[in-house]
Amino acid sequence: MLIGNLSLTLCSTAKTHKFSAVIRVSCVQNPPQNRVSWPNKVIRHALAGCLSCVLLTSPYYSIAVEYPSSSACQDELVEEEVPPESITNEGIVEEAWEVVNETFLDAGRNRWSPDKWKQVRENVNGRTIKTRSKAHDVIRKMLVGLGDPYTRFLSPEEFSKMARYDVTGIGINLKEIPADNGAFKVKVLGIILDGPAHAAGVRQGDEVLSVNGVDVKGKSAFEVSSLLQGPKETFVTLEVKHGNCGPTESLKVQRQVIARTPVFYRLEPTENGSASVGYIRLKEFNALARKDLIIAMKQLQDSGASYFILDLRDNLGGLVQAGIEVAKLFLSEGETVIYTVGRDPQFQNTIVADTSPLISTPVIVLVNSRTASASEIVATALHDNCKAVLVGERTFGKGLIQSVFELRDGSGVVVTVGKYVTPNHMDINGNGVEPDFQRIPAWSVVSSHLSACQLQKKG
Repeated sequence: MLIGNLSLTLCSTAKTHKFSAVIRVSCVQNPPQNRVSWPNKVIRHALAGCLSCVLLTSPYYSIAVEYPSSSACQDELVEEEVPPESITNEGIVEEAWEVVNETFLDAGRNRWSPDKWKQVRENVNGRTIKTRSKAHDVIRKMLVGLGDPYTRFLSPEEFSKMARYDVTGIGINLKEIPADNGAFKVKVLGIILDGPAHAAGVRQGDEVLSVNGVDVKGKSAFEVSSLLQGPKETFVTLEVKHGNCGPTESLKVQRQVIARTPVFYRLEPTENGSASVGYIRLKEFNALARKDLIIAMKQLQDSGASYFILDLRDNLGGLVQAGIEVAKLFLSEGETVIYTVGRDPQFQNTIVADTSPLISTPVIVLVNSRTASASEIVATALHDNCKAVLVGERTFGKGLIQSVFELRDGSGVVVTVGKYVTPNHMDINGNGVEPDFQRIPAWSVVSSHLSACQLQKKG
């Protein structure tokens, strides 16, 4: 599912950015009379789907909708779309420039600086751009000057194709929002207009309370997205709360897209026949990867697997969050999965495991030159925490984070906004990961290697 040469990652959060929109702020007192009208405010923002290896986000659009709120509720922001024809060609170029100015991370090429980028802006300012296609050409040339192969322009047609990669299968994007009690709740960050969820009555800003009767309180946005998955044209029932203070409603939504299982597994005997090996091939990291991997590992354990082989060869990545969740299945609570580095604080994180490992037996991870992005995150997380040895070839070396930002005319820009650093503080990007062995060693060698790794880590 690579789009050109891009490896992109879907995050559960969105970046507020430059996009012209009209905001109506209103609050209806109880009883609903004496409506207070606030002046319209114009802000600039864009819904950015955080993207990384292989998956591009769907074109989630803002929807104008109002719900009554009591005096105890916070005012709600209601967004109206700006008609594309009202946007100037110069404004589109300016918008793209600002996205890069605020988010771009120069991953070691040292060709970008704020001063150089301001000069690019000055070179463009004052010019009359007669056509939209010319504006798009100007943006392309600006981005090429960054010297980053992953930062590029998306035409409206290219951007619209992202809908096919809808993570939930019903046309929504979810985000975890902090709650008053210190926990968090899952809300609808974006929604595809006229998609299944929108047609059923789901709206941007709705809080998801349950999926098919399963309470989602305390679950991550990724876990809720997985619950929403199912066979195409089947139905899923969502209980949602409209807005901050609106009514609760149960909605039946027909699924339109389904991720196929990326997991294949079998039980194999060892060479001497004294034990069994659980072989698991993971083809990509989609919304089903974690759930189906758990099923595979449990069935292999129940069948007597003493060791495990996780095959990530030719796995170009997928949802980075899925890779992170898969890595956590093998790690002990508190162990580091990956570090992220970026100019924006949301990309400066230390991601750690928060549960006990699903298995504690030795693991071999198979890798090759087409093991990339999310696959490299999993491989290094297990390797650096002494949970697995790597066998095969040096990996691809894709450790950058891209976000896709929608511009006001329906086009978009893909921008490198961060990078990954392994638990042992190695920069993946451009380097790849060197395996411990080129050929599969005896399991006694694997056990000894991991024991030595753990001793060295403690020392």
